[in-house]
Order: sequence, then structure tokens, then C-alpha cells
Amino acid sequence: MELLRDRSEEFEQAGVQKFGISRDSPWSHIAWTQALDLNFPLLSDWNGEAIHGLEITREFRGFRGVARRSSFLVDQKGTIRGAWAYDDSEVPDLDVLLAAAKVL
Repeated sequence: MELLRDRSEEFEQAGVQKFGISRDSPWSHIAWTQALDLNFPLLSDWNGEAIHGLEITREFRGFRGVARRSSFLVDQKGTIRGAWAYDDSEVPDLDVLLAAAKVL
């Protein structure tokens, strides 16, 4: 999240509107936004509709319905133009995401 925050200007210049989504509660998102000084909204998928719809659910440490770390590039019409999945230890390659955004 901090990397995306730190490179926000580059994404804005490419016309990208950034969001973070997790199954955490809206209240925890307020705390994370403040703690990390984020300059983009965090959205709560509290009921899991997004992760099930995007088919990025997994089991993690005995918990079902956990989101796989992912990035999506969605155009202005709501069509997914790119999707990337990462292992827990991986950090998204923002250069790849930025290059894909610039192609749109």
C-alpha cells in the first residue's frame, strides 16, 4: 500500500484511480488509512462478494474465503483489462501495472 501511495502521482498522470479492497471492516480501513497516510480509499468487501465474483478466494491458515493478493486494471466502463495474482511474500510490480495502465 505504501508503494502505491508513494507512486500515486505517476498513476494519476496515467489516468488511474486507485483503490484498495479487503475483507477487513470499514473501521479497520479508517485506521489503516491513517496509520499508512494513504491517499486513496480502502474499500471493504466485508461480505466477500467481490472476492467470490473475481474468483480470488483461497484458504489461509485454516480460514476459508480469504482473498488472494491481487491487482486489477479496470477501464472506465468497468471491464477488467488486466489481472495479476501474487504470493503472500510478493510485492506487486508497480512498473508492470503502470505500463499496462498507460496502454489503455
